[in-house]
Amino acid sequence: MQNQFDILPISQWLPASAIPLVISGPCSAENHGQVLSTARQLARIPQVKVFRSGIWKPRTRPSRFEGVGIEGLKWLREVKAETGLLTTVEVAKASHIEDALKYGIDILWIGARTVVNPFSVQELAEVLKGVDIPVMVKNPLNPDVKLWLGALERLNSSGISKLIAVHRGFYYYKHSIYRNQPMWEIPIDLQRQVPGLPIICDPSHICGRRDLIQGVSQKALDLGMAGLMIESHIDPDVALTDAEQQVTPDVLAGIISNLIVRMPSGDKEFETHLEQLRREIDKMDAELIDILSRRMKIVEEIGQYKRHNNITILQIRRWSEIIHDRLNLGDKVGLHKDFLLRLLQLVHKESIRKQEEIMGLPDEEENEG
Repeated sequence: MQNQFDILPISQWLPASAIPLVISGPCSAENHGQVLSTARQLARIPQVKVFRSGIWKPRTRPSRFEGVGIEGLKWLREVKAETGLLTTVEVAKASHIEDALKYGIDILWIGARTVVNPFSVQELAEVLKGVDIPVMVKNPLNPDVKLWLGALERLNSSGISKLIAVHRGFYYYKHSIYRNQPMWEIPIDLQRQVPGLPIICDPSHICGRRDLIQGVSQKALDLGMAGLMIESHIDPDVALTDAEQQVTPDVLAGIISNLIVRMPSGDKEFETHLEQLRREIDKMDAELIDILSRRMKIVEEIGQYKRHNNITILQIRRWSEIIHDRLNLGDKVGLHKDFLLRLLQLVHKESIRKQEEIMGLPDEEENEG
C-alpha cells in the first residue's frame, strides 16, 4: 500500500550537480577554527554541497559535551557566506528551529532520538507550519518503519514538501561489526510505501568506524539512494564526539572518488531485456502462488483426515524427513540452505495453522504430518 504524500522532487530544489547529494561536516561544532577549517577543505570537493554540524548534542549523560548552542549557528552562517555551502543542523525542540531559522540555516534534520517520540515530532511540525524549508528525518533507533513513516507524515501534513529520509541504521542487540545495523530492507520498504520520497544514507552512524564507510556508501548508492551524509572533521582523532567514525576531508574526497554511481536505468535495448526478465519473474511468482494454494488444499485434506481419525498434528519424524529431503534437493539446484530453511518454516507454520483451525485447536507451532 502506498501512502499519500505531497513531496517535491529533490531535483526541483537542489541543483542537478548536487545529485547524488553529499552532505558532510563534523559531528559537532566544537570551536570557530575547527568549523571554518573543515568547511574550507570540504568546499574544495565538488560533490559536497551541504555542510552539516551538530549544534545541540543530545547525549546519554549530561557530563558529556552537549554542543556549543547558538554560538555555533554564527559559525555556520560564516561558513555559508565564505564557502557557498548550504548548511544543516539537527533540531530537537521548537526553540532550536526558531534559532536555526534566525541564523539562516538552509536545511533542518530531526535525529533518531527525537523521531522515536511522536509528541516531539508533532511539536516540531507545528512550529514548521508555513515555513518553506527542507527537512531531513532520520530513522528511529529501533527498526520500526511505521514510526519513521509517521514522523514524515506529521511534517508533510504541516506543509513541509521538501522531505528527505535519512537511513542511519538501527540498534541491534547482537554483536556486529556495525555500530547500527543497516537492515537495508527497512528503507527499501519505506521507499515502496512512499515512492517519491528521496532517501539518503548516513554511513558514519551505521558503521561507527571510518574503515567501513566506503563499502556502506557504495551499497547505499547501488540500492538507488539519493545521497550520503558522511561526518568529516579537520582532525578526527581529537573530536569531542564520535571520533572513530569521522574522516578528514582528504579521506572523504578519496571515498567519493572511488564510488561508482550507477544509472537507475539503461538504454532501450537494456530496458527491453530487463522487462522480459521481469515478466518471467512475474510468471514464476504466479506459478509459485498457485502451487502454494494447491499445497494448502492438500494440507486441509490432511487436517480433515486427522480429525476424523483422531490423530495428533504433531509428527516429528515426518517434519524431520521433510527438512532433510528438501534441503538436500535445494542444495542440488543451488538454493542457499538458510533461505530454503526459512521458507520451509514459513510454509510449515501456515500448514499447522490450517490444521489447528480444522481440528479446533488454538494456534500453536506444531509439526506438519
